[in-house]
Amino acid sequence: MASSIICSETQSRVSSVINRDVKQYGKKYMFDSNEETCWNSDQGEFQWVTLEFPQSVRVSELKVQFQGGFSSKTCRLEGYVKDGDFTVISHFYPEDNNALQSFPIQEAPAVDKLKIMFENSADFFGRIIVYSLDVLGEKAS
Repeated sequence: MASSIICSETQSRVSSVINRDVKQYGKKYMFDSNEETCWNSDQGEFQWVTLEFPQSVRVSELKVQFQGGFSSKTCRLEGYVKDGDFTVISHFYPEDNNALQSFPIQEAPAVDKLKIMFENSADFFGRIIVYSLDVLGEKAS
């Protein structure tokens, strides 16, 4: 059974943080299991999150909870293997609401890094707000 592949050794990066206020809206708040905290991007056309894992993984599901009005209408999941380029694994289309949404990923290759591209924000200025982000899967052998 698939479980969360995000661990303390997983390194994350984000495209931006609103007003560079990482103490209040930084990337760590997507992973803290607290409903009161969130990552809030700054404005811009494309926002993204990258996750670099300590070893290769195979993704089976992505779970994300946006703030309604600050979600992404279309998203692209990309994977990266050492000495390669990012390749598209899947496209998914979240609803613009506050619910925790799950997106199954079919037949994903083993990757070392993931990049989640948030395209077409529901917000006029391109901001994205994520309360929770989790990636399910397994370590690749």
